[in-house]
Amino acid sequence: MRLATVNDGTRDGRLVVVSPDGTSCAPAPVKTLQEALENWDAVAPQLAAVTDYPEALDMAQVMAPLPRAWQWLDGSVYASHGALMDKVIGIDKPAVDWPLMYQGVSNKFYAPTEDVRMADEALGIDFEGEFGIITDAVPMGTSVADAGKHIRLVVQINDWSLRALAGPEMKTGFGWVQAKPPCSMAPFAVTPDELGGGWQDFQPNMNLRVHWNGSQFGDAHGKAMGYGFDALVAHAARTRDLVAGTVIGSGTVSNENFREVGSSCIAERRGIEIVDEGAAKTEFMKFGDTVRMEARTADGATPFGAIDQKVVPA
Repeated sequence: MRLATVNDGTRDGRLVVVSPDGTSCAPAPVKTLQEALENWDAVAPQLAAVTDYPEALDMAQVMAPLPRAWQWLDGSVYASHGALMDKVIGIDKPAVDWPLMYQGVSNKFYAPTEDVRMADEALGIDFEGEFGIITDAVPMGTSVADAGKHIRLVVQINDWSLRALAGPEMKTGFGWVQAKPPCSMAPFAVTPDELGGGWQDFQPNMNLRVHWNGSQFGDAHGKAMGYGFDALVAHAARTRDLVAGTVIGSGTVSNENFREVGSSCIAERRGIEIVDEGAAKTEFMKFGDTVRMEARTADGATPFGAIDQKVVPA
């Protein structure tokens, strides 16, 4: 099933079940997605039983599936992207045998067509196309073998970044704050079973197509993760319980052949230019620029819908 949240004037919106063609919806038996996640075993069968969709779905009123979350954790599990960025920024990370992850701002996720407010063009405005998952409650110490059972929904994310601030913050060794404004989510949160062959080994088996100002910028494939989302959940839960509604991201989708398939963020394109040509030529985003992201399965389906946004001054 596919779920969405419709703006009803409240901060958490109204949960709806979306029709297979994505044009209509039905009211959910609970008010919000957070409530559904906290009572998943009882609510999920009721959601799955919906077969009649009496309401037209107005995409202009669709919020992020989870407009605000208790916790947002972002990984970095595409090795090609991480290695290139470390080289360009000048960071020499020690080798570790666990997935990289940081905790970001979770009190707001932008709606898929909402204008994105940024403080200053000079901060290096960048998009980052990712996949993500949303969990139910995960007990501390959950193993990788059991962690996958707690993945209730799969989502598509744009993890906005301010690159002029990212390098200095990373080099402190104390994590990102100013460099990471709120993220955006595509309109539909999808149960793993709904994805069929598009979900394999707890990884998205699909491409993430990115357009910047109307021109295709990247079309990287999601199933190149060094760790599946089951491992990411287990890593996050090693020393803490995860509340229902925890969102975990994959990090920027990237492939080893990024020169052929393109990139999911501007920083990667600039990194390639630095390595190949000695200097970056591609500029970061300006006010008025647009970005569109849409995951596509092998048969051309777009299970999450599209993120389609414009950057505006705050």
